[in-house]
Amino acid sequence: MKNLLVIALFWLSAPVVNWSGDFNETQKEAQRTHKYILINFSGSDWCGPCIRTRKEILETKTFEDYAAEHLLLVRADFPRQKKNQLPKDQVKRNEALADKYNPNGEFPLTLLVDENGKVVKTWEGFPNVSPEKFVSQITETTHAGN
Repeated sequence: MKNLLVIALFWLSAPVVNWSGDFNETQKEAQRTHKYILINFSGSDWCGPCIRTRKEILETKTFEDYAAEHLLLVRADFPRQKKNQLPKDQVKRNEALADKYNPNGEFPLTLLVDENGKVVKTWEGFPNVSPEKFVSQITETTHAGN
């Protein structure tokens, strides 16, 4: 029973990291909260570097702890396998976001944008850094403008 309580308390205290699929809604929240937005363009079921980026950086405790407090997150996923296809409205949102921020169709592509949608940092391909260094790059970029 004690173990269950410890697990439950740990789970409740873990940071909540939500990836949105709606940039427009996220941008409205960014304007309210004055947070930066991290956009990740991914091919979740076919792009090896995309999968590595997600597993080795974006789903680590280091990144999630930082993001929960400081960032809003948007994922534009472009799966190819039929079983992983997204709803048509989500595909349209992802395509519109790609038209604006990823017209060359690079995967993975991760962007840090301000509340007005201005790109302030770009990672093309797998960011070949540790999660700590990735967070440090975000922090240096966001504090450079302040």
